[in-house]
Amino acid sequence: MKILLTGKNGQVGTELQRSLLPFGELACLGRQEADMQDLAGLRRTVSNHAPDIIVNAAAYTAVDQAEKDEAAAQQVNAHAVALLADYARSTRGLLVHYSSDYVFDGDKADAYIETDAANPLSAYGRSKRAGEAAILDSGCNALILRTSWVYSAHGANFIKTIFRLAAERDTLSIVADQFGAPTSAELLADVTALAIAAKRQGALPSGLYHLAASGQASWHELAVHTVRLLAEKGASLRLAPEQIRPIATEEYPLPAKRPKNSRLHTGKLSAALGLQLPDWRVHLDRAIRQLTRTEAP
Repeated sequence: MKILLTGKNGQVGTELQRSLLPFGELACLGRQEADMQDLAGLRRTVSNHAPDIIVNAAAYTAVDQAEKDEAAAQQVNAHAVALLADYARSTRGLLVHYSSDYVFDGDKADAYIETDAANPLSAYGRSKRAGEAAILDSGCNALILRTSWVYSAHGANFIKTIFRLAAERDTLSIVADQFGAPTSAELLADVTALAIAAKRQGALPSGLYHLAASGQASWHELAVHTVRLLAEKGASLRLAPEQIRPIATEEYPLPAKRPKNSRLHTGKLSAALGLQLPDWRVHLDRAIRQLTRTEAP
């Protein structure tokens, strides 16, 4: 079986290089080998590799920059995805694709389920929703995995930013009225492998699934917990957890609007795979241990 992984250098792509190895011949491509903004080149690249499974971890993720360049976000997150879906449909292969909590407006009181209406607030969210729609409209064999608040011990993410700022500052203000489930790239990669195995066995239907850690936190709670763990692991910090001030979204304006409720109900995928997704603190502790062993902020 031939598997093609795009976005190999991203947070999720890095972890997928490990978790996908047991499935067969794995080709891992980064932007140099598979430019998602060059559709003609992408089509040639995919055809040349002739994969049975495409796992698309490539994405335009500059949320605020997308407000200025929505066309680029649409090209990567929607048009390139439509091309991959068309290829999977024509070859009867499988496409695995990742989407985002940003497809929702965050106004729901409870966790979002897969059938809730999407209403993205930002250009990035619109591009991710367009990618979902392209896959579903194509009729290809696909798994769309929506997730939230992704982090890892490598790449650029909120956890690493907090690590850096905690070493530089003695006070910090973090938004406390946006809620989600911090989800590690490691967890995403491992569950993706389980989902592919289940799909090959006919135990997991094509469609859209929510995949995130269990539990919830605000960005402020996540920052406090991260700094506390860093201190416990012996990191050299100026910032104490109690010096992280909770603020409202309005006190920290950004170009792109964020959903205040990013909680995703994961019961559909959990039931289908027969697994219990771990609390968000479990993988965060693993990531912090790795960070404090391998790098300074």
